[in-house]
Amino acid sequence: MRSTGRVRAPRGGDVAAPRVPFVDLKRQAADLRVELDAAFRSVVERAAYTLGPELARFEESFAAFCGCDHAVGVSSGTDALKLALLAAGVRPGDDVIVPVNTFIATAEAVSHIGATPVFVDCLEGSGLMDPAAVGAAVTPRTSAVVPVHLYGQTVDMDAVAETASRHGLAVVEDACQAHGARYKGRPAGSLGATAAFSFYPGKNLGALGDGGAVTTRDRAAAEAVRLYRDHGQEDKYTHRVVGYCDRLHNLQAAFLLVKLPRLTAWNEARRAAAADYDSALAGRQGVTVTERSDGSEGVHHLYVVMVDGRDEVRERVGERGVDSGIHYPVPLHLQPAYAELGYGRGDFPAAERRAERILSLPMFPEITGEQRARVVTALAEATA
Repeated sequence: MRSTGRVRAPRGGDVAAPRVPFVDLKRQAADLRVELDAAFRSVVERAAYTLGPELARFEESFAAFCGCDHAVGVSSGTDALKLALLAAGVRPGDDVIVPVNTFIATAEAVSHIGATPVFVDCLEGSGLMDPAAVGAAVTPRTSAVVPVHLYGQTVDMDAVAETASRHGLAVVEDACQAHGARYKGRPAGSLGATAAFSFYPGKNLGALGDGGAVTTRDRAAAEAVRLYRDHGQEDKYTHRVVGYCDRLHNLQAAFLLVKLPRLTAWNEARRAAAADYDSALAGRQGVTVTERSDGSEGVHHLYVVMVDGRDEVRERVGERGVDSGIHYPVPLHLQPAYAELGYGRGDFPAAERRAERILSLPMFPEITGEQRARVVTALAEATA
């Protein structure tokens, strides 16, 4: 799930200090350079590029991290969602309930397998799927619901699971922003029939390119994903189903093996940064911090606030040397790609109101106290 980009540079040298980046991937890469170089050399020297030993080790390690029996590496978070849906039993012609406040990949994965996304609104305070809206969205064709753990905060999974059980729906988690998040002590990725993760470089656990994984406790679901990701092959040149070329490259798995042992510490650093923001922004007029869901131990992939006059505020913050993002400025029901579904403005008012006010502040494990202080000062000045 991607940012909408950065604001322009400050005018005429207004800010002497370096800009506060929205995310600093260069610093993390520099800290890991020796180990990443060694991983690269090891894979290249052995020419172990596809479905190699690094991938198998990463899958085992990531499954354990997520409290699951199985993890299957795939080519992207979007493909992980697609294959997670297929493995959970979603088929062409089905309806799948999707929150309208999410990156388009959540709905795209549904569309890619010939199913139809059925949108539901979010909770205005948190931006997460409104569990109360799920039951009303069920149709005779509905086979699954996709709760999105947006910003690294988990959805109220007890409420979603109760509705899903009542209607016979599979629960497929979109955990693409929630590596290491927990709901009532249980890891994201272990809370549904299947789950999808993204390793896009800016994620809490990011590869050096695209990547993803499906996690599950169900052996049959894992075997289905392995089959689908590799052209439907059960053995070489025997294709049991029409599959895809959705493999996670062994080189990316090697890089992820370098990073995974550090993920818990990185998430703790994000929590500390978020707590610092919380304290500094508490009660500040003109700024509303996104609410945290009950039972969620989040990992703060994003730190999102709401402000009036967001676009003007964002420009002023940028002029003060602070980069920012918007996640996401256009709810899915208003995207041209889904115009054919017949939704219109006003159908999902909570998501529409959030879309006008949300602003994502810089958040990454290495962000310093001085950088956070500059963010808070810039935001205070911009909203004064």
